Amino acid sequence: MNAGELNRQNKGSCFWVIPDGYIPPDSSGGLVSHESICVLNCGEAAAQLRIHIYFEDREPLEGIGEIVEGRRTRHIRTASLEKAGERIPEGVPYAITVESDVPVFVQYSRLDTTQPELALMSVMAYPADK
Repeated sequence: MNAGELNRQNKGSCFWVIPDGYIPPDSSGGLVSHESICVLNCGEAAAQLRIHIYFEDREPLEGIGEIVEGRRTRHIRTASLEKAGERIPEGVPYAITVESDVPVFVQYSRLDTTQPELALMSVMAYPADK
């Protein structure tokens, strides 16, 4: 591994927090309301992710595994996350933590098309390495 590759692999964080999750239950027009966890892996090694979903009034969905190959990006729709047949329900507030075995960057995006004047929100997750 040369110096540039080593430098890229060390960029990012291994623990990210997204406190505000909410999958809109309705959509209008041609676009479907959704949310995505956007992950950028600048390093050479694949990132093994463990995603945990926390709710206000029920036990969390913990240890959902995803992989982001080296030098790749991946947009993971939260509605596709599943653990033992259980998914995130629409219209329910939740929070997310993302753990990675190598440093990555995490962004969070929500497309809300519940009204004709759709809204797109995209923010960086909070890096909170232990």
